[in-house]
Amino acid sequence: MRREHDFLGEIEIPDEIYYGVQTTRALDNFIITGHKLNDDFIKSFGIVKAAAAKANMKTGRMPKKIGNAIVQAAEEIANGKLHDQFVVDCIQGGAGTSMNMNANEVIANRALEILGEKKGNYDLISPNNHVNMAQSTNDVMPTAMRICTITKAKKLIAALEEMATTFTEKGNSFNHILKMGRTHLQDAVPITLGQEFYAFAEATKRGIKRVRENVKNMHCVNMGATAVGTGLNAEPEYIKYVVEELSQLTGERIESAIDLVDATQNTDQIAEFSSALKVTALSFCKIASDLRMMASGPRCGLGELSLPARQPGSSIMPGKVNPVIPEVVNQVAYQVIGNDTAISLAVENGQFELNVMEPVMAYNLFNSLTILTNVVNTLNHKCIKGITANEERCREMVDKSIGLVTALLPHIGYEQASNIAKEALKTGSSVKELVLSKGLLTGEQLEIILSPEEMTRPGIAGKQFLK
Repeated sequence: MRREHDFLGEIEIPDEIYYGVQTTRALDNFIITGHKLNDDFIKSFGIVKAAAAKANMKTGRMPKKIGNAIVQAAEEIANGKLHDQFVVDCIQGGAGTSMNMNANEVIANRALEILGEKKGNYDLISPNNHVNMAQSTNDVMPTAMRICTITKAKKLIAALEEMATTFTEKGNSFNHILKMGRTHLQDAVPITLGQEFYAFAEATKRGIKRVRENVKNMHCVNMGATAVGTGLNAEPEYIKYVVEELSQLTGERIESAIDLVDATQNTDQIAEFSSALKVTALSFCKIASDLRMMASGPRCGLGELSLPARQPGSSIMPGKVNPVIPEVVNQVAYQVIGNDTAISLAVENGQFELNVMEPVMAYNLFNSLTILTNVVNTLNHKCIKGITANEERCREMVDKSIGLVTALLPHIGYEQASNIAKEALKTGSSVKELVLSKGLLTGEQLEIILSPEEMTRPGIAGKQFLK
């Protein structure tokens, strides 16, 4: 055991542990979610601490021997090491001070170890004086949040791009299949199955654009703002150097905020990014619901699509297979919506020079990014790629639908079309049969008017008829 102290007193800590006294206090104070920090978030703290140490060495404030050891320790964390030493709960008071001190203590003790010293020898390398030099939780925490968001956004964008490609490919393969379109859950007019999947692709592409546009704001950070944005205890040169080092370490163009006070006070860009995730999730929720309904059955529903069978669907009904992948998409969307609400409330509740609610923002934002990325990949690989169309069923419903009468309006008029629709509904006869029996159009004319091309791309076949 070793003894560590802060201004509240002393605590004994097992010697193999890399974190220290302030992290230990946080472990006792914040038993909230039972969840530890996200791995990408921990890596982001490592990146921020390495960049700060390099910048402090450039200004001459940080001794090279100590600075290099801190950089090595921080980069080890950025590369995935010692993550088991980040033990504080994701939701905590103090605007993330416990997260920042967890990082400071682990890095300080690992740096001491690198120099051949014992853990806890903070006279040589201090978590506060050295690892946290020219920093505050109030600039470290939001910067780490932004770097983590950039990292996770790349994964989401890649998943969305692959999803858009799959929807387009399915659209190509289904483009010859005519089916009934529906409005208000009622028969409307025909559409091709391909057109529906092309629409899914376009909605996904808008999600990509939405995420790309909003993640740009995450490249602007408040490092050097220190406590309230005035830059107290940080040299002007440090502010310039630290964003250069962050850019170097991340491979991204990281810039310093124009107004560091504003960037420390306000978190509206987090809300904006979260909203982009929410809207993207809403699009997929709608798509998943459409797929569930189109695949309903197999005998007593719409049955237009067959989804890949992923697992038995009932503990009591033999042979039942449920649309489990679209169902999980819906549930993820609900969670992302809930996360966005929590973030919105946290953004609104910042006071004066700092928004102290950043831990709950980070927790929910990273959860949204992670589960949305995972569910898009799941939907793509475990559902969409394996979807098949029940072509005969689609055609059968088109032939039986009264909605076909809409295509006849320019040729027999609204009044006649209404009478045909009413009689078809009453007698069960098809629209085609009634039109032919009344001599309103010839069979050849009907074939042209009711062809898939004319009904889904008006004017192509109809020109021939009008001539």
